[in-house]
Amino acid sequence: MKDSVIIVSGGMDSITLLYDKKDEIALGISFDYGSNHNAKEIPYAKKHCERLGIKHITINLDFIHEYFKSSLLEGAEAIPEGNYNEENMKSTVVPFRNGIMLSIAIGIAESHNLKKVLIANHAGDHTIYPDCRPEFITAINKASIAGTYVNVEVSAPYTNITKGEIAVIGKKLGIDYTETWSCYKGGEKHCGKCGTCRERIEALEYAGIEDHTEYEE
Repeated sequence: MKDSVIIVSGGMDSITLLYDKKDEIALGISFDYGSNHNAKEIPYAKKHCERLGIKHITINLDFIHEYFKSSLLEGAEAIPEGNYNEENMKSTVVPFRNGIMLSIAIGIAESHNLKKVLIANHAGDHTIYPDCRPEFITAINKASIAGTYVNVEVSAPYTNITKGEIAVIGKKLGIDYTETWSCYKGGEKHCGKCGTCRERIEALEYAGIEDHTEYEE
C-alpha cells in the first residue's frame, strides 16, 4: 500500500531509501532552500521518482537562504574542506533544516491522508547535525503523531547505520550512484575535497562499488 511521503534530495542516501521503500511511497518531495548544490541534486530526485512512477514535487524555501546562516548558502568558496568530524564542518549546518522540511512533509502527508514520512538521515550525520540525531527523530515522530488527525509517523530507517552501509543496500538494489549528487560546492563536477565528497568516496569504497563519479582535477 502506498501510504508514505519521502523527503528526497537527490543524494546517495535519499535515493537509496527511495528505491528501498518504493512500494510504499506515494509522493517524493524535494526542497529548494537556495543551497549551492540544490540545482545539482533536485533533478536527480525528479529523475528517479519519475523512473519509479512516483509523483514528485519541489517546494521552494527561499526564506532559508534569506534569513538563515550557513556556509551552504553562501557560495562554493565558503564550503570548508575536510571530514565531517572536523570542527570547521559545523559551518555547513542549516539550522533546523530537517525540522522545517519534516514539518512541511507531515502537513502534506496529512493533507493527502498518507500515514508516514520517510527521511534518510544516517549515523554519520550525528556529530555535526543535531536534527539528524536519534533523539530528534524520536521527538519529532511523537510530535507528528500527536499533532495530526491521521497520526502521521516519521520513519528514519537509516538513523543508526553509516553511509557505507547505506551504499551496501544500494548496491543490492542495483542503484547507479553516478545518478546522484553529493558535493556541497555545487560545481560542474564533484570537488572531491568537501566533507560530503569525502564521505561519498569512503562509502562507495566500503560497499565495494567502483566510483565513476566525475571529480575535479
